[in-house]
Formats: sequence, structure tokens, C-alpha cells
Amino acid sequence: MHYIGFNRRISPVFQVDHREGFERMTYLDVVFSYASPPGENEMRAIDTMRDVYGILRVRFNEKEKNVRVQFDASRLKRDAVAKMLRQAGIDIGEPAALA
Repeated sequence: MHYIGFNRRISPVFQVDHREGFERMTYLDVVFSYASPPGENEMRAIDTMRDVYGILRVRFNEKEKNVRVQFDASRLKRDAVAKMLRQAGIDIGEPAALA
């Protein structure tokens, strides 16, 4: 993921690199199917997952009954993501294979 920001031209010699000091991150998606749609309490618990460093996005697809989580693989593993979903009260199955 690249940071998109504004580069001010201070002088032609001085360049500002916004990525300086940051390591590259490896973002992965994992998709789990679930048995029943999440309720209000489960959604509140899922909302707290955004506070976990490394979780980028959690999306539910009600039509296909699955949840997709985008996470930083340098910080978390797929099993840790599954554990967080289960702790939130989501009854998930095995991860689906992504094409």
C-alpha cells in the first residue's frame, strides 16, 4: 500500500519521501463463510477489531454469507483473524480458497 498525499515543492534539491522509516506491509485477504448473520452485539464486537493494529477492513457479504477480512500478514496470521471473529461471536467455518 502506498501513501498518497500532497508533496510540497520546497526546493528542487529537497524531496520529501512519506515512506521513509516505514517497512513495506504485506496485505492479505481471507474469506470465511458464516452460518447466521451477525446481530447488533456481534457488529459492535467486529467494530472493535478496527482497533487491532494490522486489521484493515472487515466486509460482510450477506448474499453469499461470507466475511472478508483484509489484514497485514507481517503482523497477524490467518488463525489470529479467525480467533478474533469467533471471539466477536461470528460462527465461521474454514477459510475459503481465493482465486
